[in-house]
Amino acid sequence: MRMSTQFVIRMWLALSCCIATAAHAARGIEPADVERIVDAVAQPLQQKYGIPGLAIAVSIDGRHYFYNYGVASKATRRPVTGRTLFEIGSLGKTFTATLAAYAQEGGELSFADSVSRYLPSLQGSSFDRISLLNMGTQTSGLPLFVPDTITNTAELLDYLKNWRPEHTPGTHRVYSNLGIGTLGMIAAASMNERFETLIEKNLFPEFRMTHSYIDVPAEQRGDYAQGYTKQDAPIRLKAGVLASEAYGVRSCTTDLIRFVDANMGLVPLSEKWGRAMKATHVGYYDADGMIQSLIWEQYPYPASLDKLLAGNDLIGKDVVAKPFNPPLSPKQDVWINKTGSTNGFSTYVAFVPSKKVGVVILANKSYPLGERVTAGYTIVDSIVRAER
Repeated sequence: MRMSTQFVIRMWLALSCCIATAAHAARGIEPADVERIVDAVAQPLQQKYGIPGLAIAVSIDGRHYFYNYGVASKATRRPVTGRTLFEIGSLGKTFTATLAAYAQEGGELSFADSVSRYLPSLQGSSFDRISLLNMGTQTSGLPLFVPDTITNTAELLDYLKNWRPEHTPGTHRVYSNLGIGTLGMIAAASMNERFETLIEKNLFPEFRMTHSYIDVPAEQRGDYAQGYTKQDAPIRLKAGVLASEAYGVRSCTTDLIRFVDANMGLVPLSEKWGRAMKATHVGYYDADGMIQSLIWEQYPYPASLDKLLAGNDLIGKDVVAKPFNPPLSPKQDVWINKTGSTNGFSTYVAFVPSKKVGVVILANKSYPLGERVTAGYTIVDSIVRAER
């Protein structure tokens, strides 16, 4: 009986693979079609903004397509590849959110707790009423940037102790490096480890990310692209307080498309990491039509380009946040996205779980956020339409 059951299971698995392969073939899009779609977006974009190097990865049902344009550095003329390292800016916040969710799954913290519970020096301050969830959903009220005068953790905590929110926590959405950065600091402390170590030695390996770093090793620096400002001046990210937690990751399309796949349920994860990943997809607030999750931003699918542009334009704006009660459970029919920027690099990632289609766009030049969203939308929408 046992052998018979095993045989049936093997046959079921084999049949499932055949069905999956046939389903993909039936979707009606060939590699040449994908290349045509991406080229039609990437080449004009690169020319319009003088982008030295552009790397794009597409996932369709877990199958990957990579397209590279230009050079990683004007000086060396080294071509962009799937392993070229780009500064991904705020896309790195999604790793911080996932790590914090992992800490909650392990009982090291709870998003319902106040910030001051984990940072005793803030007891008696506004952070008695600001939760870890507020920090991870951009509803703490904290400003976007860490003040330039802050150079260490002690100065950061002193600043936070004396800071006062303009609104009741959880009622307004204000995009903040400080909020998610402090959450990352708390998550690492709750797990008794350096944040950088937890990301590089725990999270990245779990998500099959083998060429991503906060601190790029000397032997890998040849893959690190040179960034360029809007004025074409060479620039790279400098270390700063909460940089690692908020915007300090360097990664490549090969790794990031695996992360996208994991978020679409296409990569097997351990049970605990799987729950943590799904926790980042819970919808907590409606912010002017955009669903705010743990860092990830969502829209009911299908979503119009105008809706995506409006939602991604909320950075730097103070908008009313309306809580979902209860929070929205993770859904498949949603457009999930995140932008990322440093002074010399631009990033956009988007995926639709129900369609099993995702895109990663990395550039080594600063160019407008709306153009990235438009590029990502056009690629994904064109692929979905071609599959019909």
